Amino acid sequence: MFVAIADWLIRRRVSPNAISVAGMVAGCLAGVALAEAPGGRLHWLVGAALVQLRLLANMLDGMVAVGRGVTSPVGELYNEIPDRVADTAVLVGMGVAAGSVAFGFAAALAAIATAYVRAVGRGLGQGSDFCGPMAKPHRMAVVTIGALVCAVVPSLATSEPVAVLFIITALATLTAARRLARIVRKLVP
Repeated sequence: MFVAIADWLIRRRVSPNAISVAGMVAGCLAGVALAEAPGGRLHWLVGAALVQLRLLANMLDGMVAVGRGVTSPVGELYNEIPDRVADTAVLVGMGVAAGSVAFGFAAALAAIATAYVRAVGRGLGQGSDFCGPMAKPHRMAVVTIGALVCAVVPSLATSEPVAVLFIITALATLTAARRLARIVRKLVP
C-alpha cells in the first residue's frame, strides 16, 4: 500500500521536501490536538491519527526522493529538521495534556538527543544508527497508544499522559546512551 502511495506521489512529481513539511504540520497539529485532549475524546483520537499521518509522511518523503532521483543535502535538512519540530510539538502537547509542560520538554529533549547522537555518529563516518529501544517510531507508537487509551478510558486521561512521557523520556535517554556507546565501540580499536 505504501509503495502504491509513493508511486502515486512520484507520478505527480510531488516534492519530497513538501512531504516533509506536511509531516511537520501534521505533527504540530497533533501537538495542538493532544494539548486540547483533556477536553474530550475526539482530541485524543485526532491527535493519534495526526501522529500516524506524521509518520506516514516521514516514510514517504524518502521513498519519493529516491523514486524521483532527487536526493540532496538540502533534502537531508528537510528530512531532519521537520522531524525535530514535529517530535517537540507532539511531546510538548502531551505534556500540556499531562498538566506539565516540563515533562513534555523533558521527553522532547530526550528525543532530540537520540537524533543528535545518530547525526554525530554519521558525521564521524559511522553511518546512521537507528537502534532503540525508543527510536522515533517507538516514541510515536507510545504516544499513539497512550492517546487511544485516553480516548477509550477517559478516567486515565490525567495519569496516562504522565506515564507516556516518563516512558519516552527514560527509554529515549537510554537509546541515546546506547547509540553513543555503539559509536564509541566502532571508533575505539
